[in-house]
Formats: sequence, structure tokens, C-alpha cells
Amino acid sequence: MLERVANAVLFQIGWLTCVLGGNSLWLLLALAVLVIHLRWISSWAAEGRLVLSVVIVGTAVDSVLRALGVFEFQDLSPLIPLWLMLLWALLATTLRHCLAWSARPWWLASSLGAVGGAMSYYAGGRLAGVQFPYGELPTLIGIGLLWALLFPLLHTMARRLTH
Repeated sequence: MLERVANAVLFQIGWLTCVLGGNSLWLLLALAVLVIHLRWISSWAAEGRLVLSVVIVGTAVDSVLRALGVFEFQDLSPLIPLWLMLLWALLATTLRHCLAWSARPWWLASSLGAVGGAMSYYAGGRLAGVQFPYGELPTLIGIGLLWALLFPLLHTMARRLTH
């Protein structure tokens, strides 16, 4: 139980640091959160493949959404910003820990993904100054539908890519 609470607290610290700090030296704190998780809650051997896989999937998904104009960042890179990539790594650390309860049944993961995913993008967009050119409500509905599919997939990855 304590491990799950620590994981949730670390994730929230990392999330806030990434969203508020952007691509600044604050990312070192978010990186430290990831290292603390992998040192004291889990290990690179147990979750390294999962973290890397979630970063790749998340970067691909969000970069496609960026290319489609679903959201706009201040930089001009075709990929998402580094802070958002690190946020995907931090999300990966929750799948076997504080969010493990949401893995099954699949509709629970899907429901949490729909609501939690959309709310995370909403809050993150507000705090980080990310723009939603298609409008806030249509974008959040679309993101919610996407995350209803994506979150169960991430849980499947967590089951298959860890010991």
C-alpha cells in the first residue's frame, strides 16, 4: 500500500514539474522522480522495457496529434516537447503500481482512460500554454475517445513487458 501511495505522489510531483517547468532545468527534478521510482519502488530491470515502450507509443501518438493540428506547442519541432516525452515515462511507472487497479476489467481501464486522459490534457494544456486549435470541447472529446482505447493498450503492455 505504501509503495502505491509513494508512486502516486512521485507521479504527481513529476507531472507538475513537467507541465509547469516545460523544457527547462526543472526537467531534472522530473527525471529524478523517475530515477527514484526505478531505484526504490521498482527497478530498470523490471520496468525498463515498459518505460521505453510507453515513451515510444506516447511520443508517436502525441506527435501524430500535433501533426494533425489537434494541439500546438510553442516550439517548431515535428515531435512533442521533451517534457511531454518524460511525462509518458512517468505515466509508465504508474501502470504496475498506483494505477494497477484500473487494468481489469478492460472497461475500467477504458473509462479511466477516457476521463483521466482528457482531464490530464485539459489541465496540462492550461498550465503549459498548449493550444487546442479545433476548440477545447471537441479536442477533449476526441482525446477522451482515443484514451478509452489507449489506456487498456498501455495496461496490456504493462502485463507483457514486465517480469
